[in-house]
Amino acid sequence: MPRRTSPLVLLAPLARFDDAAMLILRLLVGAFLMWGTSANIASAARMQEFVAFLANRNCPLPTLAGPVSVYAQFIAGALIALGFLTRWAGLVMAFNFVVAVALTWAGSDFRALFPALAMIAVSLVLATRGAGLYSLDAQLERRR
Repeated sequence: MPRRTSPLVLLAPLARFDDAAMLILRLLVGAFLMWGTSANIASAARMQEFVAFLANRNCPLPTLAGPVSVYAQFIAGALIALGFLTRWAGLVMAFNFVVAVALTWAGSDFRALFPALAMIAVSLVLATRGAGLYSLDAQLERRR
């Protein structure tokens, strides 16, 4: 008869904090996305710097792609923090950061790419798992 592994060995009791951990993750990621784009939104000069960066990376339509990327990150950050339309926001951010990696891959080492790769991974977790219990998505689901 196989011997059972103790729940403490696998730290199974920690699973009860899953929704609290998702809340912390969402607040951190949402705040990071909003903070990281706020200067571009507040300053036309900063937005132009970003557009010029995209143009130097041969991004198609940089004058359109720049503001779309910035506002997508800011809005998705707010949605993620609130836990509202979290799966959609996760998909948008995964796409946004895949494009960012594609534009910067040449000449970049793994350490330089890691923040964008981590954002892809976190975005995919949010898209597939959802926001968790402490979210507007969960409240809407309960009402449905």
